[in-house]
This record gives sequence, C-alpha cells and structure tokens, in this order.
Amino acid sequence: MPFFRYDGSRLAYTIYGEGPRTCVLVHGLLLSQKMHRPLAQALAERGNRVVTLDLLGHGRSDRPRDMTRYSMPFFGQQMIALLDHLELEEAVLGGTSLGANATLEAAVRAPERVRGMVVEMPVLDNALLGCAIAFTPLLVGLTFGAPVARLVGRGARLVPRGTWLLGDMMLDWLGQDPKPSASVLQGLFYGRVAPPRAEREKMTQETLVIGHYRDPIHPFSDSDMLVRELPNARLLDASSILELRLTPERLTSEIVEFIERCFKPAPKTGARRRAASGSPRGASATRRRSD
Repeated sequence: MPFFRYDGSRLAYTIYGEGPRTCVLVHGLLLSQKMHRPLAQALAERGNRVVTLDLLGHGRSDRPRDMTRYSMPFFGQQMIALLDHLELEEAVLGGTSLGANATLEAAVRAPERVRGMVVEMPVLDNALLGCAIAFTPLLVGLTFGAPVARLVGRGARLVPRGTWLLGDMMLDWLGQDPKPSASVLQGLFYGRVAPPRAEREKMTQETLVIGHYRDPIHPFSDSDMLVRELPNARLLDASSILELRLTPERLTSEIVEFIERCFKPAPKTGARRRAASGSPRGASATRRRSD
C-alpha cells in the first residue's frame, strides 16, 4: 500500500484503474478505505481512476494520540494534499459520513480542485442529537474502558480475514488501539462538524447527495437540506445504509453517470452566447404571436 507524507504524518492510499477521470473516495468514522474497495473496483471497471484514502487516525495511516491532530477541516486538507501528491489539478471527491463532511471541507478549502462531489450520508445540523446519543457512550467506553477494549482488540486481530468484507470491517474496527480512536472522537467533538450553511451555499460544484431514511446519525433531512442549499446538487435516495454495500448496482450506475457528467467538456462560450441571445428573441416572437 503506498503512502505519502502530510504535516509530518504518513497517509495510506490505494489506486484502482486508469483513465482521464479521477475520483477520490474517503471512508466513514473509525473505518478504513477498505469499505470503498468494491465501489472503487466497480468504478475502475467503467474506465475511471479511483483513489481510496485512509485519513489520519484511520486504517493504515498514522494514528497519533493527540486529539488536536484531528478536525474536519484538517481531514479536508488531507484530501487536497492527496491531489497534490498525485499531481492532479482536480478530481471528483466523495465519501461516506465522515468522508462526506471531509469532502465538503475540501471544497471549501480548494473549490477549484473539486470537479464534483459524491456526498453519502452527510452529518449536518439535524444529526446533533443522534450523534450525541451514539458517540458519547462510545467515547466514554474507549477512554475509561481502554483495558477491556484492548483485550477485545487483541482477540479480533487473531480472527482470519477475507471471507466477508463487512465482517472484516467490523473486526478491523474492534482491533484498533482505543486511545487514537478516542482522540479522533475528541477532536471532532471539539471542532466544527461541517462547513456552516453560509459556506455550503457558495459551493457551485456538481454534487450527488445520497441519503436514506431510518438513520438517526445520518438523517435524511440533512441530505435533503444539503441539496436545497447547494445550487447544483441532486438527491439520490438509497433504500438503506447497506444498499451500496450489499446490492450496489443501482447506486453504482448513478455514480458512474455522475462522474462522467462532471468531466464532460463545458459548452463553448460562443454557443452559450448564441443560445442566450436567442432566448429573448424567441420569447418576444411568442408574445407578438399571442398579441
């Protein structure tokens, strides 16, 4: 697995496929790039170059124990740093949950580098209560129950991998050192969760937002709100949080079409001008005929 250095730390990434269109995918909270392996392979088979990234504190990347090393804006910076390392001027950026919010932060930091965004399960204003209920006990358990968590992790690391991706992801999650994981949560609780609405409303990139119902941590209302805020966004309903993992064909096809659309050449300025200048004449002619 290749690595690159950013701000003194090593970050792991994997490249799938080749082609003129590049898409970067980022995982969810305390997970790893492994979760996007099937999607990356499917997109690569359709002629795309796909790069999956382990953010700091996740997967094979460095996992410092200092909570000040973790924040959502810093995660967004790491995505742009990956583009710098790969010498890419721009790419479609995407992610799930934590990765979705990091994608929004990357678009705030370097909008000219973001060709489009695939935002699955964003965590925004309406997720506050669900996140507090879910992650506060987890933070307490990782902090004060660290000896037990380490014992569980030691056992999880002994279990063979490779039979089922979701099972492997769960074993990897259980096998982590609890201290860096707690630091990730502390850093996120201390800082902002996502760009505020005033910044989101200025994002003009083409955006595909994937949301689903019956998920208090990633409420559908957040996905719907984000689509209303972004001027060039479209909402895609998923049947559940597992659709892209278990029956991904429909969503994968939508993502493929979205990436292809993002990289289509823009219309020539002259053609746009002719079309724009033709509209009023057509409208005037219609009014004259009606008169």
